[in-house]
Amino acid sequence: MEQTELTPIQEEVKKRNNKSNALTIKIILIALLIIALIIPITMVQNMITERNRTANEASAEVQQKWSKPQNITGPMLVIPYKEYIEQENKTRQAEIRYLYILPEELHISGNLETEDLKRGLYDIVVYRSSLKLTGSFDIAYLQQKKITGQEFLLNEAKLIVGISDLRGITEQVEGKWKNETLSFNSGVDNLLIFSGVSCSVSLSDRDEDVPFNIDLRIKGSESVMFTPLGETTLVSLKSNCSTPSFTGAFLPESRQVSENGFSATWKILNLNRNYPQVFTAEKWNIDLNDSSFGVNLLLPVDQYQKSIRSIKYAFLIIILTFVICFFAEVLQKKNIHPFQYLLIGLALCLFYTLLVSISEHLNFSLSYAIATIMTIGLLTFYLSGILKIKKTAITIGGMLLLLYIYIFILIQMEIYALLVGSIGLFIILAIIMYCSLKINWNTPINKR
Repeated sequence: MEQTELTPIQEEVKKRNNKSNALTIKIILIALLIIALIIPITMVQNMITERNRTANEASAEVQQKWSKPQNITGPMLVIPYKEYIEQENKTRQAEIRYLYILPEELHISGNLETEDLKRGLYDIVVYRSSLKLTGSFDIAYLQQKKITGQEFLLNEAKLIVGISDLRGITEQVEGKWKNETLSFNSGVDNLLIFSGVSCSVSLSDRDEDVPFNIDLRIKGSESVMFTPLGETTLVSLKSNCSTPSFTGAFLPESRQVSENGFSATWKILNLNRNYPQVFTAEKWNIDLNDSSFGVNLLLPVDQYQKSIRSIKYAFLIIILTFVICFFAEVLQKKNIHPFQYLLIGLALCLFYTLLVSISEHLNFSLSYAIATIMTIGLLTFYLSGILKIKKTAITIGGMLLLLYIYIFILIQMEIYALLVGSIGLFIILAIIMYCSLKINWNTPINKR
């Protein structure tokens, strides 16, 4: 069949249509490549999660051998008593109950000396502490407490101190009760505290205000917590830790944090918690830990957490990089093959592997800078070879550098991350929209 010759105008229209179709196909291929890069990004995310899990396992192993986070509860006075219960046959049977008396005043002061233990690549924060517990008990509560059919066993009264991990005790727990020297033994036998030390104390119904002081030398890891058992509880802590995180039911009334450490003071009243100064376990179902407070002793850098936050912006960086390369390709009338786009995307994914591996040996900020320089240097060199225009390649590298700096700022922020991120994305989108105006997306068709 004889083909009809096209006029010059029809030839021009055909060429423009072919160019428009090629542009559309290129955009579709780039979009498919971005979707395909989900696979390596997911693999890198899984790798970071696995490394983080390994670090947590190393921390748990060190804590198991050193000592776990400590929670100090007490002291409290436990007085057993007999309660006579009338049976169906009208006989009375004695059952042992426990009366709990909490301190009138409780002052805890101490010093925490932290140190880093290495487990492979990982640093685990541990501490040694010396704590002094002082205060007094108001034994007059015995006269006010009216329990029908009771018989107090004052000669079996015990003073107990809750210590969540007894392996952390480094010296014998000693103290004073009235003018007597106390020597504590391991183990407690009551319903409220499951781990701690206890000792017998002398007590009479004529006692009123009985002073005490207890010295604790304990070690632990990650955190130290206290339970406010006093009618007024005062806790004063000092430490060489420069990155404390105050946690629990109460924050300190005053604190000072510097590069050399921190000092903090808490003041808790009995009105601030949901249990009284005197109670029996049968009438009060109490979880004392609900009112605990204290401090977490954090590592200066949590590289895995920051790496996970940074990889959340991976698609943003890939999309913007592809858009920049696409604009350079169209405006400079150069051709970048889809396979070359794929290599550029893989280099952007490799950035996060570099970041995690380097941050395990150096601090996160320096690791981020090194990984950024390596990635941008590689891409700038590669684009220079593709586009054959060094100025354009260096300009694209500069844009990527600004983008990585912007992402680093977002990672460091917490309160204003969403606000700054939204404004930044708005500005970036506005720039892309402005640049897109310079591209003739619809090839005009001249009508004869």
